[in-house]
Amino acid sequence: MATPDNQHQQLKWFPMRITYGRPERMIRFQELLKKEQLEYFLPMRVDYQKTDDWNVRKSYVPAVNGLIFIHSTQEELTNLKMTRKGFEPMHYFMNHFAEAEADRILVIPDRQMDNFMSVYTRNDSRISLLEYTDFIAKPGKRVRITQGDFENTIGTIKRIKKNQCIVVQLEGFTALAIAFVPPSWLEELSESDYQALMEVKK
Repeated sequence: MATPDNQHQQLKWFPMRITYGRPERMIRFQELLKKEQLEYFLPMRVDYQKTDDWNVRKSYVPAVNGLIFIHSTQEELTNLKMTRKGFEPMHYFMNHFAEAEADRILVIPDRQMDNFMSVYTRNDSRISLLEYTDFIAKPGKRVRITQGDFENTIGTIKRIKKNQCIVVQLEGFTALAIAFVPPSWLEELSESDYQALMEVKK
């Protein structure tokens, strides 16, 4: 069991905000993380742009400007920010309403992160990225997919553009939808089971 003294020494998924995180800057920031051999997750999306000769150019750009997830310890990230110039624009997301000091810096539970990344990294036309809104954040029927390509994925049933989808979210940051999952492939979960599986703090 982690004690207050070593709790923030553990590897955790930190959502980090990069000041003026335009696409070009986020791509450069990736290179800094690679040099430090840090595990990270930068959600990307496909972008189509017309060229001067009226062709269409396909490229991949960050899905959410200025947002990246880094798997590290709080000490290492703070040290990089304080001692390395390239990391100065990096900032923690804070929960200013948290009562305990240890809960002020936001982290994403490992299981929630793994659940999201396992779906996001698939090249599948049934997956679409969603803007995180109040609609996405509202409670719904919690389920686990029991068969198919997304077996063991945990999410929430939502109706999006008249279609029933399974929404997988990084709570408060981003979400994606899986379309065309047969109802017979869904196992309903209680809210308490969902919270336990996703390591949601009560």
